[in-house]
Amino acid sequence: MNEDEAEAPYAARERFWRGEHVAFTPLEPDDAELLQHWRADPVAAQEIGIWPGPLHDLRERLVSYVEDRTRDDFVVLLPDDTPIGHIALTDEDFVDGTAEAYLLLAPEHRGKGHAADALVALTDLAFGELPLQRVEALTHTENAAALATLKGAGFTQEGVRRSSCLHRGRRHDNALLSLLRTEWEAQTRPRSWDHV
Repeated sequence: MNEDEAEAPYAARERFWRGEHVAFTPLEPDDAELLQHWRADPVAAQEIGIWPGPLHDLRERLVSYVEDRTRDDFVVLLPDDTPIGHIALTDEDFVDGTAEAYLLLAPEHRGKGHAADALVALTDLAFGELPLQRVEALTHTENAAALATLKGAGFTQEGVRRSSCLHRGRRHDNALLSLLRTEWEAQTRPRSWDHV
């Protein structure tokens, strides 16, 4: 798939949610090849702890995501319809009011502020439209960029899951961060619905 083929379908897709400079469109099973490409990046594979498997397995997983009522998955788009990442709320529990945030950006779109924009928009969705009280995030303690992005979006590091990840024969620690509804409500920034 060349870049034009990857981007063309997104021009016709509905923008479900907006950040300041990015938008979300629902993730579809046909997005499998694009996600496979992003997940093949060695940095991403290490950080998310998932090595790319067969494309048909990923496609089947995306079909199950669409039907799974405990998660909301989106493709992150730039204003010119370029798809740049996958963002999700997973393990949604509306009884306890909890979910986990997930974000994977294409390598060429990292370090440009898109992750922060998308993450802030995701928290607006979690607390402005869904009955969530707490959103968690997990990342390697060595992932300075992710930690800075999460903290910039208002997340607080609660602790460390020691030796909770294996990569290249070495154990790694993961940082556990969270954002509570009351902390989100106290933020004075514009909300996603203000970006029309």
